[in-house]
Amino acid sequence: MNVLYISYDGMTDPLGQSQVIPYLVGLSRKGHRITLIACEKKERFEQHQSTIAALLTKANIQWCPVPYSTLPSVVSKRLNIYKIKKAAVQHCKTNKADAVHCRSYMAALIGLYLKKKFKIQFIFDMRGFWADERIDGKIWDLNNTLHNNIYKYFKKKEIEFLTKADYTITLTQHAKAEIMSWKPFQHKSLDIQVIPCCADLDLFSMANASIEKKKKLREQLKLKDDDFIVTYLGSIGTWYMLDEMLDFFVLLIRTKKNARFLFISPDSKAEIEKKAQVKGIDPNRITVHSATRAEVPIYLSLSNVSIYFIKPLYSKKASSPTKTGEIMGMGIPIITNSGIGDSDQIITDSGAGLLINCFTNEEYQKIIEQIDVLLKTEKTKITAASAKYFSLENGIELYQEVYKQLEQRKE
Repeated sequence: MNVLYISYDGMTDPLGQSQVIPYLVGLSRKGHRITLIACEKKERFEQHQSTIAALLTKANIQWCPVPYSTLPSVVSKRLNIYKIKKAAVQHCKTNKADAVHCRSYMAALIGLYLKKKFKIQFIFDMRGFWADERIDGKIWDLNNTLHNNIYKYFKKKEIEFLTKADYTITLTQHAKAEIMSWKPFQHKSLDIQVIPCCADLDLFSMANASIEKKKKLREQLKLKDDDFIVTYLGSIGTWYMLDEMLDFFVLLIRTKKNARFLFISPDSKAEIEKKAQVKGIDPNRITVHSATRAEVPIYLSLSNVSIYFIKPLYSKKASSPTKTGEIMGMGIPIITNSGIGDSDQIITDSGAGLLINCFTNEEYQKIIEQIDVLLKTEKTKITAASAKYFSLENGIELYQEVYKQLEQRKE
């Protein structure tokens, strides 16, 4: 297939490098001709352009970066969409595309236009429930007339994307079930493929964490061999519940006197330490350090357990945290909360972690009392579950199946 892939997120962004490029490289190796249009932020583009360009060129993927506008939000989005659309139309005029593969809603606005204008197949790779995420994340306020109108516009477009897509990709089975419960689709058949956020399990493997590397990193971070290390991976951002995670850690310290909390995060060390201090946590128990993607496995390898609490809101039915597969790929047990995508079933069925059902001290204590049993879980059992649910190779094969089905329809 000759595929035009459109992403509003840049390939020089961490998300593009972990959740776009690996799939496209795999699909290119299967013989698909891929042109990639993505909106690139200036600073990251200048920093990573040559690395990403070399990677994509080697994979025979044509990359058409579009400069990301930093004007005020509504203006910048309109301008960015205009620039991406212009590049996409130019490509379709000079190259016959079989399909346009659109990552999330902003890209789908362009994909729907291209489907109508050039009669090409349209893949709506919706990721999460984007418009509802804007409400749940308090980015939009429904009491604000402008925000309310934008929300209604995208909810109407969401139905149109789903109706007119030749194939839709969702991240979770819960999202698929939710969509099929909506009135327009209750008595219809939609082509929906569920593909979670997969992990590169060659990278996220304990095989990349030698004893020497771990010892050196422990010394660098001033961690003792007998410290009980709780890790948090990634930015805190909109969805992650730092206060509640710190509350959990306060109680954990009573049981695990040697507990240390390692944040593998680009976020402000001062802000995290300030919140910890408010909770009465000794600053010596908190370590905050950023890591490149290549470095993350060795940092994770220091974990006894890894923790993340996510706000269990409506839009999170469609969420597949990237970190889940990465942490499980390292064989590390997880402590997280219920109500996020398909995580409840995956973690329960695999025995890979413990689920918090509410954010109370009583619930935290109940989970803490189960940690020693959790730690007895065989690492191979957790890594096997990661391979079952989050293997990058499986994800590529699922995308390949979608491409094959569309190719057959074309014939």
